[in-house]
Amino acid sequence: MKLLRSSAIALVIGSVAAPSFAADPELTVFDWAGFEEPSIFQGYVDKYGDSPTYAFYGDDDEAYQKLASGFKADVAHPCSQMVSKYRDAGLIEPWDTSKIPAFDTIAPRFLDSEIFKDDQGVWYIPTDWGATAIAYNKEVVPAEDVASLNVFINPKYQGRTSLPDSADDVWALAYLATGTTDWTKVTDEQFKAAADWLRQAHQNVAAYWADPSEQAQLMASGAVDIAWSWNDGVVLLENDGFPVGFQRAPTEGSSMFFCGFINLKNGPGKEEKAYDFINAWLAPPAAKALLDTIGYGHTSTVAMETIKDEPAVKEGLADVDAPILSQTPNDPQQRERQLQEFEKIKAGF
Repeated sequence: MKLLRSSAIALVIGSVAAPSFAADPELTVFDWAGFEEPSIFQGYVDKYGDSPTYAFYGDDDEAYQKLASGFKADVAHPCSQMVSKYRDAGLIEPWDTSKIPAFDTIAPRFLDSEIFKDDQGVWYIPTDWGATAIAYNKEVVPAEDVASLNVFINPKYQGRTSLPDSADDVWALAYLATGTTDWTKVTDEQFKAAADWLRQAHQNVAAYWADPSEQAQLMASGAVDIAWSWNDGVVLLENDGFPVGFQRAPTEGSSMFFCGFINLKNGPGKEEKAYDFINAWLAPPAAKALLDTIGYGHTSTVAMETIKDEPAVKEGLADVDAPILSQTPNDPQQRERQLQEFEKIKAGF
């Protein structure tokens, strides 16, 4: 399972925007590498005898640009803050939830936005969620050093940290580090404080990781000791026996995100198979497969009930006594401002 993820991720690094896992030609899924693990949508495989055809991308903005430029798929798997962009561009259509029996089991907090659900229909099926927090080498980094997000600007770790090459995640980090826990209401002063902090953090960065496999490799090789990480990078390191810690409760807090599926207009495949795929994803057994493969939680309350006692849930997904910045939809203009500023920061400006 781990080798499968690594090989798929390697395709993403090469920016392959064509189907990379050719299987059932009547459903094309545009997704993050790693989610092609069949056990997550086993019901679909059982019904059709094969997985969908998969195409992979490395980050949300790359996926949007490719779809906006004409790349064809049936469904895609953006995180929540991207849905408004797809809607505004007219790239998606509502789901018919009468064809999704488990829709009502999705925890209401994942649909609490008119961007996802309004009088025109349901535009988004949230399926999975996770945390972004501090991953660190427990044999090198004392626990007290990661008690604060300021470990990322600590001179002691110059050249020893890694941040995601994702504007959403780095701004979540910077806002938290400077005392902002709601990015839907950011003032100019808060934006400036976060940007200044990110510029300091940039001085310590050895590399910006493009995907969890790269982040895990950076840590496993000893190139870095600390990373701002999703759950899956931690899972990869744990599977390799690496002494990784995952600090989700530093003083300033950590972040949570959730992702799901959109129904792309004019998809080349069969619509009924898109619904079979979603129904397989929302089935209770998918929760265990998702947790074991990626380390993420499931949006279905029924599915989550089946894994509530798993150690990985208690360690990587349970509630923590610290502030949480939820990566819910934010203002598209503010997000664009963050993207542009992040590019300047990475370039050293």
